[in-house]
Amino acid sequence: QAQLVESGGGTVQTGGSLRLSCAADRWKYTMGCLGWFRQVPGKEREAVASIAPGSGRTEYGEFVMGRFTISRNSATNSADLQMNGLQPEDTGMYYCAAGRGRDFCSWNAFNSWGQGTQVTVSS
Repeated sequence: QAQLVESGGGTVQTGGSLRLSCAADRWKYTMGCLGWFRQVPGKEREAVASIAPGSGRTEYGEFVMGRFTISRNSATNSADLQMNGLQPEDTGMYYCAAGRGRDFCSWNAFNSWGQGTQVTVSS
């Protein structure tokens, strides 16, 4: 049974936007950190964004530079990633992730992963 399910990937042109959504199993992930990671061609998996359930504190990878915003919907136990100003180098597989944490989410705390959703940015 899937516990983290991503949706919203697709193909956009340079400068376009996409919104990714992650539906998390309510029983298992209600009180934990939710986040997004990505794997782009030729690089190791890297952290994109995270949001803490207690404080709402958000963290972003350095490459984001204000282009992406993560949000959490407690009613649906989902975490969305709004991505604006997409560039070809953002092309890759994006994974929803869950882990322990309440007021702060360490990148190392994430230990559950979704299947991923493909994001392609054409030039």
